[in-house]
Amino acid sequence: MSLLGDDSTESVAETVQETREVVQEEAPPKTGSTSFKLARLLFGGVLAFMAVDNFRNLEETVGYAESKGAPMAETTVPAITGSLLFGGLGIALWKLPRLAAGAVATFFVGITPVMHDFWTIDDEEQKQQQMIHFLKNLALLGGALAFLRVGEDD
Repeated sequence: MSLLGDDSTESVAETVQETREVVQEEAPPKTGSTSFKLARLLFGGVLAFMAVDNFRNLEETVGYAESKGAPMAETTVPAITGSLLFGGLGIALWKLPRLAAGAVATFFVGITPVMHDFWTIDDEEQKQQQMIHFLKNLALLGGALAFLRVGEDD
């Protein structure tokens, strides 16, 4: 015999079943809504702009990457910047959204700890600047992961 009694057990089971039905009835994300279109245009557009800026200043970007110890910077910087451009445009235009968001997420996972390693810097001003860039990249990574999830449903 249950401490809660048979009626309580049935009531809990019914509540669980009702909750499952409600969750299953939820509509997928509204990727055609104006707010979602604006969100992906802003997010993807900023990322594409960052990539184009990296390409415009490629020599400087490669130099910075080399100073941070990035391996084969002359090859990896253009490649990873290309993935950021692909991802940004893909999200903005909602073309191949899972692949695009995955490219952006991979970009941020790969470059953030290498390029913005604030924990290794002694100068307090530089340390704070790098921490801000690190945290900004984490926020952008979060956005990419959200678009990756929505792209799975679309």
